[in-house]
This record gives sequence, C-alpha cells and structure tokens, in this order.
Amino acid sequence: MHNKYNIGDIIKCIVTGIEKYGIFVNIDNNYNGLIHISEISEGFVNNINNYVDVDETIYCRILDIDEDNHQIKLSIKDINYKDDSNGSPIQETRKAFLPLKENLDKWIEESLKKYKE
Repeated sequence: MHNKYNIGDIIKCIVTGIEKYGIFVNIDNNYNGLIHISEISEGFVNNINNYVDVDETIYCRILDIDEDNHQIKLSIKDINYKDDSNGSPIQETRKAFLPLKENLDKWIEESLKKYKE
C-alpha cells in the first residue's frame, strides 16, 4: 500500500476536466483521479457542471488506488466536497430526497394557505 494515500482518506483535489461520465481531478504531481458520475450524488446527476467547475478545489474520498498507473478512484458522495473558503459549502447526506418526501405535503399546504389569505 502506498504511504501517502489510503482508501477512505479525504483529500484536496483540483478539477481538471468534466465529462459526461465523471470528473477528472489532479491530486498532486504523481496522481490523477476520477470521480465517476455514480460517485457524485445519491440522487440522479443530470448535469455534472451543476456540481463542480474546472479549476475548482474540492475534497474527495479515496475509493481505490491504482499504484501502477498512478490513478485514484474518488467519491464526493456524502461529504462536504466544496472548499469552505470558496463560498457556501454544499452538504449532502445519505438521506438524499427523504426530507423533501417527508415535508412536501406540509409545505404545499402552508403555501396554499398563504396564497388563499
């Protein structure tokens, strides 16, 4: 196992490219990484550009390390992946759309009451 990085670690990366299937990042001078589209969000990802921008600094969790090719598979699911110094952080939880499901009827009812008043 490589000494510098371990599976499960959260590391700082710079977004270098965005494709339909994922996000490419630079980790350091020796390693590059890929965040597959399935590792961006618990919910459906329609447009990856809604999550990151090229040259943005983000935080990623290491899923797998390919020492031979100096590639690391990464995830931003369920972590605060936005750099805190770069605006408001986006917090995702494993609950995904559950809060919406639980509160939608109540919110609609409250909005209808206000509208009728």
